[in-house]
Amino acid sequence: MQKPEALARTMDLPDIADVQSMPDHRNIDIDKVGVKNISYPIVVLDKFNGTQNTVARINVYVNLPFRHKGTHMSRFIEILSEFRRNISIKNIQSILEETRRRLHAQSAHIELSFPYFIEKEAPVTHAQGLMEYICSMKGSLAENGHIDLVVGIKVPITTLCPCSKEISQVGAHNQRGEVRVQVRFKKFFWIEDLIRLVEESASCEVYALLKRQDEKFVTERAYSNPMFVEDVVREIAQKLDANDNFIWYAVESENFESIHNHSAYAFIESHKA
Repeated sequence: MQKPEALARTMDLPDIADVQSMPDHRNIDIDKVGVKNISYPIVVLDKFNGTQNTVARINVYVNLPFRHKGTHMSRFIEILSEFRRNISIKNIQSILEETRRRLHAQSAHIELSFPYFIEKEAPVTHAQGLMEYICSMKGSLAENGHIDLVVGIKVPITTLCPCSKEISQVGAHNQRGEVRVQVRFKKFFWIEDLIRLVEESASCEVYALLKRQDEKFVTERAYSNPMFVEDVVREIAQKLDANDNFIWYAVESENFESIHNHSAYAFIESHKA
């Protein structure tokens, strides 16, 4: 809501042409129009600390009927400014409803990507460090009021090659990889829990800080738990299938190979009944 002095200044402004609202002669609807690649500070929910400050890259769009020449770009920024201290799965629908209302649109869309940090203990020494995970939220509000929400995460992992272990007299090659998971869901869930599900599905998880005792543990843990990228996506899919909250998921795993000049990759998508 505008402050009285700001409202007064607005009322004193002279009327100028609203070019965006003028008619367009081509009679073509536009599916999405808006602002993209906005870097903005936001506050998101944190399972262990209540909230967390981060910086998001944000895209916001609405549809534009054929009768209008353009949309009002400044209104997108105004809405983001109003909601920036409370961005979460819980209020994406409210942001989209306000966007649709303010821009007189039938549909609205938002995409956010942001780094999320979790304080993580090393497995043996319990030395603490901050692990970064890239999270995303995508929301679409249709003309009929249907809301579609997709939450995504990127999680670094370690894998050890089962074939290399089987055929080698000594050792086996391992590599760091990345798992990308997207989910549709019935009710609120914590990002931390989805990250944990992924980390438990790899040969070993990645840590921010490791002492020698921790490195020994990680090395031996991976060696005792070899996995292909195929194993990783199947493990994650099995766990998501067992959780009734997730109604759709897409899981991809990519290994940045240590002895090959390419990455290994696997992907699973599932629409649950």
